[in-house]
Amino acid sequence: MTVTRRIALLGAGAALATPLASPALAQAGFPNRTIRLIVPWAPGGTTDVVFRVLATAATRELGQNVVVENRGGAGGVLGAQFLASTQARPDGYTLSQSHMGTIRQPFMRRSLSYDPVNDITYIIRLSGYMFGMVVKASSPWRDWASFAAHARANPDRLTHGSSGVGSDGHVFSHIVFDSAGMKLQHVPFRGIADALTALHAGQIDCVGDGSGWAPGVESGDFRLLNVWTEERSPRFPAAPTLKELGMNMAFTAPFGVSGPKGMDPGIVRVLHDAFHKALMDPAHLEIMRRYDLPMGYMNTADYTAFIRGEAQKERDLVARLGLVVE
Repeated sequence: MTVTRRIALLGAGAALATPLASPALAQAGFPNRTIRLIVPWAPGGTTDVVFRVLATAATRELGQNVVVENRGGAGGVLGAQFLASTQARPDGYTLSQSHMGTIRQPFMRRSLSYDPVNDITYIIRLSGYMFGMVVKASSPWRDWASFAAHARANPDRLTHGSSGVGSDGHVFSHIVFDSAGMKLQHVPFRGIADALTALHAGQIDCVGDGSGWAPGVESGDFRLLNVWTEERSPRFPAAPTLKELGMNMAFTAPFGVSGPKGMDPGIVRVLHDAFHKALMDPAHLEIMRRYDLPMGYMNTADYTAFIRGEAQKERDLVARLGLVVE
């Protein structure tokens, strides 16, 4: 199977094709109180760290506190699920990270009744992740070839962790293993930090996920077997890409900020502009560099169109891989 998924990178200078603020909005003086930004992962992982820096920068731009609220578990879908519920008012004061899992999960779970296209307002696309696979440094596997050979000789004996059922790490790992003729047992966690803690403790054999593993690789706790980008990472130049290992695939996973459906276009514009400036804030750019996050900016209109296109791809992917979990 050949699967290629790339972020279409757009420069920071792309046109901001979003509606102008309405007179009513200007009179309302949005925002005039704290904004809640849901991070649908456990504290301590890559996304949590990055969004806390982003929230600090957005606070300066908006003049009101942007407070991160962690809602980990369920494959990272709890933020989108709350936005699509009747509890979330479309007033701009409740937002969430949106990611590919929030599009994919409704096609996997019968219990999720929200429409990932029409029940959420997509405000701005920000970035993506560098994915890769790590094992514990003290493990017997020195490289991908030795790990793959062991896994093929021992089907369903090795375990791999991810940040949740249906998360990007889970799905992409599934595709990688399938392409390499390997079968591993999946162990889901509430977030990447929990998965890496389990790996460090020897409770699982590998983790395939976003670059939250990078500090552990640099400290010598983990060994990076491969990266899933188109080209080798400048930070980890010794790690081969999947393509170099004979698998014609690459994976990134764009994410952004979203809100409930029915938001005032003027509020969307205010939030878009503030988060765009926060995206380009030096502190945020530095944290992106630290975690090898590629720039993936899209304005409101382009991000919404992107989501519509990806939703059909995700539906097809779920059906092809048989990822229905309920």
